[in-house]
Amino acid sequence: MGVNLTPIIVKQVTSLKALSGKTMAVDAFNVLHQFLALIRTRDGAPLSNPQGRVTSHLVGLVFRTTRLIADHRMGLVFVFDGRPPRLKMGEVEKRRALRRRAEEEYAEAIEAGDLAMAHSKAVQTGRLTRQMVEDSKRLLDLLGVPWVQAPSEGEAQAAHMARRGDVWASSSRDYDSLLLGTPRLVRYLTIQGQEWLPSKGRARKLEPELIDLETFLGHHGINREQLVDLGILVGTDFNDGIKGIGPKTALKLVREHRRLEDMPENVTSRLTREYPEIRRLFLEPEVTDDYAVAPGELDGKGLISFLCYERGFSRQRVETVVERIERSKKQKSLSDWLGGGP
Repeated sequence: MGVNLTPIIVKQVTSLKALSGKTMAVDAFNVLHQFLALIRTRDGAPLSNPQGRVTSHLVGLVFRTTRLIADHRMGLVFVFDGRPPRLKMGEVEKRRALRRRAEEEYAEAIEAGDLAMAHSKAVQTGRLTRQMVEDSKRLLDLLGVPWVQAPSEGEAQAAHMARRGDVWASSSRDYDSLLLGTPRLVRYLTIQGQEWLPSKGRARKLEPELIDLETFLGHHGINREQLVDLGILVGTDFNDGIKGIGPKTALKLVREHRRLEDMPENVTSRLTREYPEIRRLFLEPEVTDDYAVAPGELDGKGLISFLCYERGFSRQRVETVVERIERSKKQKSLSDWLGGGP
């Protein structure tokens, strides 16, 4: 779910055109869960091939990724989660419980013939399996799109790559990337520009957002360490926040008292005892320097074999993807030769 910074965030609404030529480290699990939630049939069932294997994640990955790369000239590097930190297991179990409840409510809605309710519950039931992750990596290899296996949190690895300058920004819908130190965070890197809101039964318009960490911190007069303390007060994937303290109150406390240890007793007495470890998870996360961000070669025949013969995709649509990538590579080569490359 990530830390809630919405009421205090300082952002710039941007566009895909403005992001053209930029390279971003994408939180892979974040986007795959989005595809599983949103790419569904009218009654809420995920897309599947004739053998019943879910393909929603592959549909989103192949068609959205290639459009961002070919039509908008973006460089994308997908970063996959590794082992979750011990302190995240509570959050993982909460998500499982919410998913189980949503599955029960989905079944009830289907039985009642309420397709609108069924769809609103279905988007909360997506399960990202190990096979789905492996299929996603295989697809990226065939497309020639680089990916990185993080030792732990994918967002931490993406932020590390952005801090080193190997990518321009992190891309995720969660604000955790800011606590993890990414210099820039791009949210809502999407083609369709809509997000379904299950609780309201409607979609809302989305536009890409750019958040510059230095600008955000400077606006509020705090540093990154204090932002992490603010997150601990509000609540993170590693701890529940303090009841009654939202982002604005947490910001006020951090600006006045500077760090958790110096806050009033009615605050410190309600802090989790593991807050020093949570700080460390944000300020010194487990990451690796063993990665590459250069794109590989498109394997058009392999892509058709995998998606069409093994996963039941339309050959015509997959051939369109192959043509799109090949066309973009030719255009880029000509641009570089003429001296007009990014």
